Amino acid sequence: MTNAAVREKPRVGAVWSQVVGQEPAVEVLAAAAESAAALVAGETTDSGAMTHAWLFTGPPGSGRSVAARTFAAALQCERGDGCGECGGCRTGLAGTHADVRLVVPEGLSISVAEMRSLVQVAARRPTTGNWQVVIIEDADRLTEGASNALLKAVEEPPARTVFLLCAPSDHPEDVSVTIRSRCRLVNLRTPPADAIARVLADRDGVEPTLAGWAASVCGGHVGRARRLATDEDARKRREAVLRIPLGLRRPADVFACADELIRTAEADATEESKARDESEQDALRTAMGSGGTGKGVAAAKRAAEAAVKQLEKRQKSRATRTQRDTLDLALVDLAGFYRDVLVTACGSNASLNHPDHAAQSAEAARQWTPESTLRRLEAVLECREAIGLNVKPRIAVEAMVTTLREG
Repeated sequence: MTNAAVREKPRVGAVWSQVVGQEPAVEVLAAAAESAAALVAGETTDSGAMTHAWLFTGPPGSGRSVAARTFAAALQCERGDGCGECGGCRTGLAGTHADVRLVVPEGLSISVAEMRSLVQVAARRPTTGNWQVVIIEDADRLTEGASNALLKAVEEPPARTVFLLCAPSDHPEDVSVTIRSRCRLVNLRTPPADAIARVLADRDGVEPTLAGWAASVCGGHVGRARRLATDEDARKRREAVLRIPLGLRRPADVFACADELIRTAEADATEESKARDESEQDALRTAMGSGGTGKGVAAAKRAAEAAVKQLEKRQKSRATRTQRDTLDLALVDLAGFYRDVLVTACGSNASLNHPDHAAQSAEAARQWTPESTLRRLEAVLECREAIGLNVKPRIAVEAMVTTLREG
């Protein structure tokens, strides 16, 4: 069999098991990884399925960043097929490979300074791996200046550098038209519930019944399903959010529910950030010579404290983003409930976002008209949009909850 015939049906190694329910995308990426391996080995000068810039798009939870990281690991695979066993695969997946750069915005945007620094690093030849791979999560958070800096690198890429961008869509509001035109698009779909349940049971050891429930209520978000299946507090927070629609009986309930939504988001962000923040500060102080003795200690201490203040500023920005992301998940759950009410009222056979709350959505469908339900749904979507435009969360949430009560 010829090499060309082999590449028509790429070998899919174990590393691709990380990408849940995305078989069409895996086939495309596996073929590209195999083509890339042939280029590195000097077997061909035809890039074929491989290109220097990729854009991963898909709904929240579809696994955009997971697919990008897995592709990066496959590109560094020593066997060329994403075996999942070699050093290139293992370090690529773990995020410790020397030639895989991961950009995760800790604040609300990616600055031009950060992107310029990254472009300089990306221009180097790979040191230990096959390719210099740059993964930009949340590429929709690039500032205009950062987009321009990235565009120059994408327009004239180094020979062995690959850019992997992740964004919700290829719409100009998410990714500039010029950058989009230079990338190969990989569209990811919402993973089916049975695929999510299977990976929770097989890979994470979740009890099958719990895995099935988490997969059915996560809205196709793999990370959310894992958290619901493994974190009892996350399940309690979801229950609290889904009590809101039928719990708004008195005017005072508006402020109580708004407080609960904001407080829950703040608590979740604090819980997620606290341990990481403390370890980062301790590591920085140690690196800056904290606790040392001898000459220069005073100057080193001042430098360390200044560096810690800068770190705390970045951590505060990250906490703000985490809080907003957590609040957005709660709003998605709310929107899903009102969608379920509309589905029930219309007598549709479409599956529910919250099948475990079918009785509540049926009760709401009896109490509300479809028009008032739609107004409530629109209020939730407008709240999400307002928070995305940097309206203070409390103001946006109180306005939303007022509409939820009045209909």
